[in-house]
Amino acid sequence: MNAREGAPGEPPRLLSVNSYHYRRGGADAVYFDHAALLESLGWQNAFFAMHHPQNIASPWDRYFCDEIQFGHDYSIGQKLVKAGKVVYSFEARRRLRELFADFRPDVAHLHNIYHHQSPSILSVLTAAGVPVVMTAHDLKIACPNNKMLTANGICERCRVHRYWNVVQNACVQNSRAASAIVAAEATLHAMLGSYRRHVDRIIVPSHFFLRKFVEWGWPESKFVYIPNYVDADAFTPTPITGRHFLYFGRIAQEKGVLTLIRAAAEAGVSVRIAGTGPLDAQAQALITELRADVQMLGFRRGEALFDEIRAARAVVLPSEWYENAPLSVLESLAMARPVIGAQIGGIPEMVREGQSGWLFPSGDVARLADRLRTVADLPDAAVQQLGDGGRELVRTAFSRQGYIDAILGLYRSLGVRMPARVAV
Repeated sequence: MNAREGAPGEPPRLLSVNSYHYRRGGADAVYFDHAALLESLGWQNAFFAMHHPQNIASPWDRYFCDEIQFGHDYSIGQKLVKAGKVVYSFEARRRLRELFADFRPDVAHLHNIYHHQSPSILSVLTAAGVPVVMTAHDLKIACPNNKMLTANGICERCRVHRYWNVVQNACVQNSRAASAIVAAEATLHAMLGSYRRHVDRIIVPSHFFLRKFVEWGWPESKFVYIPNYVDADAFTPTPITGRHFLYFGRIAQEKGVLTLIRAAAEAGVSVRIAGTGPLDAQAQALITELRADVQMLGFRRGEALFDEIRAARAVVLPSEWYENAPLSVLESLAMARPVIGAQIGGIPEMVREGQSGWLFPSGDVARLADRLRTVADLPDAAVQQLGDGGRELVRTAFSRQGYIDAILGLYRSLGVRMPARVAV
């Protein structure tokens, strides 16, 4: 039986592939939520990921690959073996073939696979006759470092396969050794055409990413724009009464948190920061130095995070890299909280001036401070108007039903059979 075939009347089968099998970040959330959504529409699910101590238990984990973590204290021998797997994983290919003995997918939907399963698995899928769809959560298929970012800011030096720049700038983990492994991975799979030959369609959640990939030499026909979604009805908004602003996410260079702290001090406004990351100590030192009214809350998730969003006057996203389509923006808008967003990457597609929030030039402390002052001085009703506009934007442009229609339309275009109750 071909991997795409199933018994008459049997639900179609989705194989979801991702590095991690726990909610580590936005890409992992989409990996889980996409599978759950299709299951609710009558699909059968299987998962293929990497072993990790924080993984959610799964009946499919007996097929998962061994853990690979950059920066772990492996022995020299282990490092050599794992470096080889990053570039080309024979283990992942073998485990995937073993999974096929139990589960014959109608379609494989890939999320973040590089560095762990590696693109080596792609030819296994196409050899089995499985259509392959991949969501580009970052810029990895163009930039070996996946962020187009160095310690000095935005970087596009690797365009046209100039991957030696990754090593020269120690782009991965600030390590030339780790960067060399990733550069080797990118070089090999560019030569093999792994993504171009074996991925049928690449989903981009932002128009910005689509344009950037085309600028880097990818055919536009390879991509389809399908924005991320949240179910607005699953979020309960409350009236805006708070005076402080909120940032939530990683405390890292590319997130612009230090810019936000400087702008908060200049504007004389109160900010709360929910999250952790490599710049925790530096951020706290800057708060102390500037005597800024900024409180670092540590990590928040679930209802504790949602309570923080509802308590805020507005959410701030001060990013200084090419953001794609952050779920944090959609969640904030779904709770009727407007967003002050940096004018970079895909953020302006979601934070629409005068409709769902306000924009400022990325990295510009003075302009962000001006925005913070302006929003702090606005009447609550004026801020609420944009909050309500953002919630309506989620309902219309980033809705659950819109995502369903687009995904099923894409799958149908690849010849994937549908459950009887949703087939048209």
